[in-house]
Amino acid sequence: MVLDLVLIGTAITLGPLHNSAFILLLSAPRGLLKGLVFILTWLAELVLVVAVVTLLTGGEPPARHSSPSVAGLVVKLVLGLALVVYGRHKRRRGATRSRGTPKWMARLDRVSAWTAAGLAVLLQPWAMVAAGGATAMNADLSSAASFLALMGFFLLATASVLAMELYATFAPDRAHERLEWLRTAIDTHQDQAIVVLSLLLGLWLAGKSTYELVTLAA
Repeated sequence: MVLDLVLIGTAITLGPLHNSAFILLLSAPRGLLKGLVFILTWLAELVLVVAVVTLLTGGEPPARHSSPSVAGLVVKLVLGLALVVYGRHKRRRGATRSRGTPKWMARLDRVSAWTAAGLAVLLQPWAMVAAGGATAMNADLSSAASFLALMGFFLLATASVLAMELYATFAPDRAHERLEWLRTAIDTHQDQAIVVLSLLLGLWLAGKSTYELVTLAA
């Protein structure tokens, strides 16, 4: 479970779309407030998904051959295959070419705090979050290790935007220039990053879930 959560959390935090949008939010008037709203909404979504799953399981991992255990593996298999298909589709559409900032992102300097919250919902990579929720099904909340693993997942999946928010808070002058450079780099390689993250995580989820399902059936 821990390794899966680390990989999923890393893929979430490295996603180019929300990172690029977040940098634009920080550069807007009252950018720190809008960034904070984005982060809190982003984090609340992650916690909510995991909380729902753990409530359904009662905070205890299901038995190995039980229906919930098999269902969790099937969900991760489907999500993994979906990510692979999406990554291949994105690649076939020309992910090797560079692209600039999407037009809708250019208007983020005028959005409100409420819009920033809505943006966090829209830009959340929900397939990856769902995979994290399916993985959290195996968490034992009576175990300190499982609890720390989930806390680590929340922190890791929020790490990029949290780091940028702190950087802009404590070093605003340097942050503006360097984050703008980072946004340009992200936008230039946006499609390539999406393809790599989708394919790598998708292949991992699909491969591991298939192996575990075969093992259960043996």
